Amino acid sequence: MLKRLLTAALLIPLVVWGILRLPTPAFVAVSGAFMVLAVWEWTGLIPLRTLPAKLVYLLGCVAVAGGAWSVLQQHPEWLPRLLAVATIWWLLATVWLRAPQIGRDWIAFKFILAVLALLPAWLALGALHGRAERGPELALFIFVLMWVADSGAYFAGKRFGRHKLAPRVSPGKTWEGVAGGMTGSALFAVFAGQKFGWSGDQLLAFVGLALACAAISIVGDLFFSLLKRQQNLKDTGQLFPGHGGILDRIDSLLAAVPVFLFGLNALALL
Repeated sequence: MLKRLLTAALLIPLVVWGILRLPTPAFVAVSGAFMVLAVWEWTGLIPLRTLPAKLVYLLGCVAVAGGAWSVLQQHPEWLPRLLAVATIWWLLATVWLRAPQIGRDWIAFKFILAVLALLPAWLALGALHGRAERGPELALFIFVLMWVADSGAYFAGKRFGRHKLAPRVSPGKTWEGVAGGMTGSALFAVFAGQKFGWSGDQLLAFVGLALACAAISIVGDLFFSLLKRQQNLKDTGQLFPGHGGILDRIDSLLAAVPVFLFGLNALALL
């Protein structure tokens, strides 16, 4: 626990500083570097066993990501379609979670799955950060929302947890934890929405979107728990002492960020 707290105490200020202070090109580059590390960890979930196979896959994903970013710079109107596809994917992932025994050996599918699970989040985060008005602040909001939801779920589950959420995927998660996470998310969204200057219907829409993001983040968390369980892994890596790897830290964000930007656009909050 001490390692976990010390790592968080070091990482959180760095993340907040990076989001608020880095210009968007630098932020995209830094977040892209972390995504490269995430893809490297993903190779263990496919799984790829040899170093050459991992490197070829990594370079292929980097090429796809670079190409996608370049295309979106030329055709920004395509981004909402990508976000819609990502949102649909995470909704469909709930079906997979109900039958966790399926897909253990779907190696070809898992090759492609990184594009659906990782790429939209990076593109959406960069696009959100680059918005002229409130971009970095909204990017920070979705990070903090995930931390609040995770903390609320942890403490509520620890104190009141009785009813298992997905015992075959993540036995420690409970419906009481979900309720705690959603409650914390709603309160934080009300506070943040007012700070952003919204009220009335706009504030209500923003809080509803935040709750949707908190809900879909649970799917992201469970999805990566499923992939780890299929490969008998506790963590995807050991980069952060007490926290595991990159994917262990951003699994919720990967699902929530595309939904958040999609919702902001759909609700005309940008």
